[in-house]
Amino acid sequence: MSQETTITPSRFESERFVCLVLHDVAPSTRAACMRVLAAVAQVADVPVTLLAVPRYHGETSTPDLVDWLGARQRRGDELALHGWSHRDEEKPPTGMVDGLRRRVYTRGEGEFWALSEREASRRIEAGVAWFREHGWPLAGFVAPAWLLGPGAWQALATQRFEYTATLRELVHLPGRASVKSQSVVYSTWNAWRRQSSLLWNATVARLERGNKVLRLELHPRDADFVAVRRSWQKVLTRALRDRRAVTVADFMRHDRAAAPTVLPAVSVAPTTQWQSTSAD
Repeated sequence: MSQETTITPSRFESERFVCLVLHDVAPSTRAACMRVLAAVAQVADVPVTLLAVPRYHGETSTPDLVDWLGARQRRGDELALHGWSHRDEEKPPTGMVDGLRRRVYTRGEGEFWALSEREASRRIEAGVAWFREHGWPLAGFVAPAWLLGPGAWQALATQRFEYTATLRELVHLPGRASVKSQSVVYSTWNAWRRQSSLLWNATVARLERGNKVLRLELHPRDADFVAVRRSWQKVLTRALRDRRAVTVADFMRHDRAAAPTVLPAVSVAPTTQWQSTSAD
């Protein structure tokens, strides 16, 4: 599967896309991630954006994970940086709303919500170095739980990413022009969350049918519950009837190409400033 796709702006404007994203890729989740990807393959052979976490919940990377990620990247998948530890362990919540967001809704996973600019930069730069060490192209940064606090936004402004994402938008960097796109995403922590997800995502998928890009965002346990797996497989099957599957990086590059007077152009080649070279 080739990573590079060429689309003329006129064709792009009338074409619609689906981006399949797999979150929380790490040593301890790799087996579950492989089950998700196997379930994806039951529907179609499509490129996937894999959100890799260098030190997921404090664990260190392993040769098996590195080899597997390298193989996925070579087959045409995109690797994007997904935080550093995926844990929100900074200062405690301020008030009830903040507590609900950080301790209930995200279960303490919103790592970049309460960080200072300095600490956010330190973690991002460590993640960039991890990608560079393994020679992986890097275009995107997606914060755990899509939560970016003021410090994290300030830190991103000093980095060289092409895009980031929130729950409801894909965001070009550095200018922060956005593409509206509500994520289809499931919660599997308990039975009531799974049931609520099934009902909610059926609605989201219908509402997003007219959008130029549909985002299907999966997590490692999303193949382990039959109803959840069948739900997103159905969403993907329907999307592929009139949408083309691309990585998030490819979609964002095509979006720039479609609006050259609004967004600065970037190379469509599957490399970035962080690709390893002989000078590294």
